[in-house]
Amino acid sequence: MIIVTGANGKLGRAVVEQLLKRVPAAQIGVSVREPNKAYELQEFGVRVRQGDFEDAESLIHSFEGASQVLIVSSGNLGEAGIRQHQTAIDTAKKAGASRVLYTSHMGASPMSYFIPMIHHAATEEMLKASGIAFTSLRNGYYAASALMLIGGAIKTGELIAPEDGPVAWTSHSDLAEAIAAIITDQKYDGITPNLTASEAIDMDGIASIASEIIGRPIRRTIVSDERYRDYLMSQGLPEARANLLTGIFLASRKGDFAQTDPALANLTGRVPMTFRDVLKESISQEPYHK
Repeated sequence: MIIVTGANGKLGRAVVEQLLKRVPAAQIGVSVREPNKAYELQEFGVRVRQGDFEDAESLIHSFEGASQVLIVSSGNLGEAGIRQHQTAIDTAKKAGASRVLYTSHMGASPMSYFIPMIHHAATEEMLKASGIAFTSLRNGYYAASALMLIGGAIKTGELIAPEDGPVAWTSHSDLAEAIAAIITDQKYDGITPNLTASEAIDMDGIASIASEIIGRPIRRTIVSDERYRDYLMSQGLPEARANLLTGIFLASRKGDFAQTDPALANLTGRVPMTFRDVLKESISQEPYHK
């Protein structure tokens, strides 16, 4: 049985939907903290069980009968997040899974200026030390994060951010399809190539694309890291969150998110969505331009 954790989240749910196109529902199980939110999957015949990375006993139950386990990153940082991932890896091994897959990131590095990348790198080291076959999915930077960065600018006409570098913004839908292909075809042992869109663009490019789509100019304003951090905090963000977001720009200036690779396109058999595609789709669903 293929077990997917975090299946109530955007990526986890999309992966399950792609798996349903490839294997019978009875071969898929999900481990979620709130099973009542996964009732639609249960109606399709997917096994739904409660599982929490903070509760190893719950994972033993939700991972029962696993052949493969996809661990979707918990999103928690620091020691707590590392401990949660270790618990999930250990439990997958106890459950008899032959392989563990993990949603890592193209920028994973113990030396990154962006804290989540350090977290991903640490989890990859735990996978290597686990003694179980694993696949670490080096996902491209989620395009949804760029939508978050540009959302306010579409309303105000000004994109305020520090100096940055190109980023391979990649859609959740493309990644979900590629991940489902990797799970079912059992491709890639160890760390995958970067699973990215075909282009990398910076904030200037994002502002230009958004301006064209909405028919109004968006001015790109470069500020210092310190001023950006202060700006975020003035908008009500906690200091830790402001520092985290500032780290995106520090890392992108180093080129940590600029590398593209054909692996994702090869897995899906088509050209990945561009950021322009993703933004158009988002705007059609939420009319920022009005």
